[in-house]
Amino acid sequence: MDSHVASLRSALGDDALVTDPAAMEPYRRDRALDPDAGVPLAVVLPETTAQVQAAIRWAAEHRVPVTPRGAGTGLSGGATAVHGGIVLSTERMRAIAVDPVTRMATVQPGLLNAEVKAAAAAHGLWYPPDPASFEICSIGGNAATNAGGLCCVKYGVTADYILGAEVVLADGRAVRVGGPRLKDVAGLSMLDLFVGSEGTLGVITELTLRLLPAPPPPRTVVAWFDDTEGAAAAVQQIASRIRPSMLEYMDRIAVNAVEDVLGAGLHRDAAALVVARSDDQHPDGAEIAVMLDALTAHGAREAFEAPDPEAGERFAHARRIAIPAVERLGPLLLEDVGVSLPRFGELVAGVEAIARDRDVTIAFIAHAGDGNTHPLVVCDPADPSRNERARLAYGEIMDLAIRLGGTITGEHGVGRLKRPWLAAQIGDDLLDISLRVKRALDPDGILNPGTIFAADDTAPTRRGQSA
Repeated sequence: MDSHVASLRSALGDDALVTDPAAMEPYRRDRALDPDAGVPLAVVLPETTAQVQAAIRWAAEHRVPVTPRGAGTGLSGGATAVHGGIVLSTERMRAIAVDPVTRMATVQPGLLNAEVKAAAAAHGLWYPPDPASFEICSIGGNAATNAGGLCCVKYGVTADYILGAEVVLADGRAVRVGGPRLKDVAGLSMLDLFVGSEGTLGVITELTLRLLPAPPPPRTVVAWFDDTEGAAAAVQQIASRIRPSMLEYMDRIAVNAVEDVLGAGLHRDAAALVVARSDDQHPDGAEIAVMLDALTAHGAREAFEAPDPEAGERFAHARRIAIPAVERLGPLLLEDVGVSLPRFGELVAGVEAIARDRDVTIAFIAHAGDGNTHPLVVCDPADPSRNERARLAYGEIMDLAIRLGGTITGEHGVGRLKRPWLAAQIGDDLLDISLRVKRALDPDGILNPGTIFAADDTAPTRRGQSA
């Protein structure tokens, strides 16, 4: 092991390598807190593509697993260290250049989403994808999972804004896919292959992002419901008639958890809160009228437009902090299931039934306008029975989404937590094709083994455990 570390240190330099066990501990897992996370041989902290190449070439030579990592905010276990492998963190890769003429930005993966937004805003431009964790998640991690966010109901997800990428492959080659061209159909669409692949096909070291002109200030509509059925029906009606720039949902458990943190006067007794936005600047305010009509038609006890942008942002902020607020109730198993909008109400009702039947606490929040939901299953480390019921509920929610024709993950990635349900959603044939692609690009299975695919299926010759 010492000789392996020495050769890696020689390839990268002392400053790019961490081997102290205490210093490596924060790099072993993401926010999914996988208890089976391994102890890595080292953590690599590159600043350049060349350093990433050197680390990957070393790993390929020694058949050592590589776990790519962004900011560590992932929620599905996709950045879980492998025992005897290396963790490759892109946190020091932070360069950015904005071209206001072409409305594009060239960025390294370690920048936070919020930093990309700020750099674009300095030129009067906007980078739309906005995960709720935008202030702490990295743009590389967003690309690796094809992250969504609150405004994707109108503006799309991360993949819609990636024009090109530089990727280091499992053999250490750096390739460029796509680039600063709005129209480019030369060859196979390899860019779409790497975006969302969770570091299993290559390590992204640079991205070319599409930017938009800055949007006008949004108008925000808020509604409180005494039943979740009415809220779900109102969401469906709004989304079927207009394209709001935000359409979010929170149930009573989530609202109360947020109110415990903010003390903002949220209605604790309401069954559901819907927060919708429009950035349509038409003078007649037609979209606002559509929203208010739908909300009141389906029984909202209260529906109103926020009086100013600051008041509207307070409700959006309440939705953004829902996950950390609910985490105060206990460790979470975070779902990311999605369904087509006509099935949204069935999913809400089904999750409520699972919570009752299993006697577990499940907070339900959602990017409701596109059917992407986040049931948050609360665990209790001190209560093995409750933990077991929570894990059963987690699986039943996944099964429910599949029965409704939905997905086990809308924006968080498959990672490790959702891998057991992947075949049930996509089918054995498509899983086999995916494995063939993985083996073609990573024949020794060194890139993020155990994420998306079972490690044994992708790494027949890996020797990381004995490194």
